[in-house]
Amino acid sequence: MIGIDLFSGAGGMSLGARQAGIDVQQVVEADKYAAATYLENHQPKSGIFVEDIRKFKPTKIQDRDNEGLVVFGGPPCQGFSTSNQRNRSLDNDNNWLFEEFVRVVKASRPDWFVFENVRGILETEGGIFVEQIIERFQKLGYTVSADLLHATNFGVPQKRARFFIVGSLHGKTYRFPEATHKPPITVSKAISDLPKLSNGASTCYLSYSKRATNKYAQLLRNGMKGCTNHLVTRNNEIIIERYKHIPPGGNWENIPDHLMGNYADKSRCHTGVYRRLELDKPSVVIGNYRKNMLIHPIENRGLSVREAARLQSFPDEFVFKGSIGFQQQQVGNAVPPLLARAVFQELTNYAQ
Repeated sequence: MIGIDLFSGAGGMSLGARQAGIDVQQVVEADKYAAATYLENHQPKSGIFVEDIRKFKPTKIQDRDNEGLVVFGGPPCQGFSTSNQRNRSLDNDNNWLFEEFVRVVKASRPDWFVFENVRGILETEGGIFVEQIIERFQKLGYTVSADLLHATNFGVPQKRARFFIVGSLHGKTYRFPEATHKPPITVSKAISDLPKLSNGASTCYLSYSKRATNKYAQLLRNGMKGCTNHLVTRNNEIIIERYKHIPPGGNWENIPDHLMGNYADKSRCHTGVYRRLELDKPSVVIGNYRKNMLIHPIENRGLSVREAARLQSFPDEFVFKGSIGFQQQQVGNAVPPLLARAVFQELTNYAQ
């Protein structure tokens, strides 16, 4: 099968698609740093279109076989996020970028499409966006299936739910993959073999200091001798002092009031702020983990880019480009590759 990746970001969905045997040939991503990361790790035949998607016109796919083309991607989801109440409305222009996904599907007439987004899209404006998206695809002649998938069920050590819509131009009803991992992978299995770090660690490449003793860590190492992007934001001393008061599973509520003096009303903090991960459980959502101050389960520091990437199921050989802030954003915005792989693997079964 051949793929077109829209709103690709760093390439989490593309990685899952490639792992399922799909040749991703056309890619669209407006952010130049995410695009640089994509090109560092993938080699799409048509390169990457680094512009606003509204300027993108899909070109003819060469050697396209019957039932062999799939368009996939996830339009910007910040406006649908359950933690972004201010912009969860019809008035947010970014919430309408799904129209561009529909436009490309209409122009390229793929045999399949895979549309992905956060679970919040089901709740925004009473679900009107989901209704409209499904209706648009049905009017284009697609048989549509939709479901909410939980990443922990597919080997991702993170409590992350993503909403998928899959459509067939040939009247086939897609059945979503069944869970493959119970019990879920824990934070301990995901990151405990990585080198220890201090606050503000800035050495990009570090050799492994421990053996990988579980299948998940071994899978993501994939024979590597060390890992890149093992970088941590340098927090000031007051932040580090706050970290010291938070137990595994705790959050800002565990921080003494005298250390929260710069907050006008600390009770208004989101429950995910200053959350310390627990070793024996999957991670909470890896979204904007720097802003939310997600804390390492044992060490008094934030998560490194590589640790967050491990919790997203990116292999250690996957390199993120740009400053640490851009790297963190790319990891947090990505679709977990192992979750994407499960969706695409099921899709390729229909095309055989």
